[in-house]
Amino acid sequence: MDNSQKVTKGNSASSFAAESDKKLKKVLTFQDLFFLSMGGIIGSGWLLGVAAGASAAGPASVLSWIIGGVIVLFIALTLAEVAGAIPKSGAIVRYPHLTYGSYTGFILGWAYLLGAVTTPTIEAEAVLTYVATYVPDLFRTVSGVSVLTPIGILFGVGLLGAFFLLNWFGIKFLGKFNSIATWWKFILPVTTFIFLLFMFNKSNFVSYGGFAPLGTGSIFYAIPAAGIIFSYLGFRQAVEFGGEAKNPQRDIPRATILSIIAAMALYSLLQLAFIGAIKWPAGISWANLTSSDLGTSPFFTELKYSGIALFGAFANLLLIDAWISPSGTGWIYLGTSSRVLYGMGADGYLPSALLKIHSKTKVPYIALIASLVIGIFFFLPFPSWYLFVGFSTSATVLTYIISPVALQVFRKNAPQLKRSFKLSYAGIIAPIAFIGGALIVYWSGITTLTMITYATLIGIPIFYFVYVTKKLGISKHFAYTFGIVGLIVSITGIILNYLYVLYAPASESMTMKTSVFLSTLIVSALIFVAGTVMTGKRLSGEKKIIFTSSYWLFALIFLTDFVSYFGSFGNGVIPFPWDTLIMAAIYGIIYVFAIRAGYKTEDLQKIIEEQYELPIIPENFEDK
Repeated sequence: MDNSQKVTKGNSASSFAAESDKKLKKVLTFQDLFFLSMGGIIGSGWLLGVAAGASAAGPASVLSWIIGGVIVLFIALTLAEVAGAIPKSGAIVRYPHLTYGSYTGFILGWAYLLGAVTTPTIEAEAVLTYVATYVPDLFRTVSGVSVLTPIGILFGVGLLGAFFLLNWFGIKFLGKFNSIATWWKFILPVTTFIFLLFMFNKSNFVSYGGFAPLGTGSIFYAIPAAGIIFSYLGFRQAVEFGGEAKNPQRDIPRATILSIIAAMALYSLLQLAFIGAIKWPAGISWANLTSSDLGTSPFFTELKYSGIALFGAFANLLLIDAWISPSGTGWIYLGTSSRVLYGMGADGYLPSALLKIHSKTKVPYIALIASLVIGIFFFLPFPSWYLFVGFSTSATVLTYIISPVALQVFRKNAPQLKRSFKLSYAGIIAPIAFIGGALIVYWSGITTLTMITYATLIGIPIFYFVYVTKKLGISKHFAYTFGIVGLIVSITGIILNYLYVLYAPASESMTMKTSVFLSTLIVSALIFVAGTVMTGKRLSGEKKIIFTSSYWLFALIFLTDFVSYFGSFGNGVIPFPWDTLIMAAIYGIIYVFAIRAGYKTEDLQKIIEEQYELPIIPENFEDK
């Protein structure tokens, strides 16, 4: 196939995506968007996140919620401008593509996909965690952690099926049904907070090891590891469903920002009330709090054994809410993950079948079915909410660092975009958002980071298998060879680190652990960076830019892993806060290079022309 044929194929795929976008129903109001975001936020986080936060940082976890909320708010502010200017369904995986082209776009889209498709499974696990209070045999204890039994997994699959049906009936039904459920999800946490104030014991904040019994660094570790950021990330629903909003330019920014502010107040107060109401069981400390009844059903346990009849009766409502709140978030996220797959199909990364819209319900039904199947699969490697939440959070936040960069790149390369919301002081807020988001990934700890790094790298061979030969004209021999080598390196990295570094016996020498970690990381960095350079050299003009514009992302991924291993969230050679300050400086430098690497892609140019209804003039852009 010659280059001209490839151009035609690329253009037809882009046209197919544009036509699919037009078929989506534009029915969501501001209230619908706000409740979609709040419905995504108030899920398993309010039922289990407070116990996880207290276990990770003690009373200081209240600060974790505040700090995490501020960082997410800064990210949301930058995303609000970008989403208001370019509202698209599956938007977050499409913005990297518009900013850097297909290569960086795919890597970040793949990382986001890892976070998005796993969330419905996490929420189903949260439901079952509470249900296990009165339904036996759903969980068993393995190495101190409760994990699902085969029967529990079967129940979880049934929940995912219910989430699927709610999305199948269409976006208008989902929006209205979700608004009703979100009112319930908001009223119950507020009432719980008020009741717990009557049980408040201020000595819990100074006794049992003091305000920060696990150290100052634990405040930051709790932000990704305890499900705090995971809870906040529901705000993105207004962005993800942007292509189905009535007035997206006006309503998406407002819904996004207000949902974060409301969530910060709600979660900080709930964490405060939970800690103040703890009645300490024998043999339980902050560090092993989640292995007690307080970890299985935090608020239910506190209220049930409060000694106050009204509170004990109200606790039973929490068992009902354990079905509603996580399920409400789960059905939203199943819709979200289908929009992510839709977005990657629209960018040409995945099969165009994902763009098919159901003739009656107007939902991307192939993408929805695929989301269900993938969600079921993830019950196997992560059969516990507490095991799963850190992985999903870090994978998602790695993608969120694109919004502050995209804001600046769009302002530089597409100043004429119609913006209903323009962020003031973006020159200050955007770099803070980028550095803060990257630090959240860093704070997740070396165990989670290593898994995220290699899981993300696995996506690169897939890009070479399905995209490079068809869209960029690279020979199959080179693309498949590099893809196979990259796949072997990534999988080997996961296995070796799992066996000899992350879960190695305590008797294993530190020298051996360090050698395995560094050798796999260095080999991976050399293979993937060298492959990227070699691919770029085989291309010219705009096509070459999509590879040369990716170097900042590789620097971020590999430097984060390297410093984390030696930092306070790894083996502690570099103590806190010096490791965090070093990484903040590194991320600041990467941010500058990330902005410089952005360029006006073909699809960004098309969006500009569509907004102004200008004729599209062919140019030699990379995605042709």
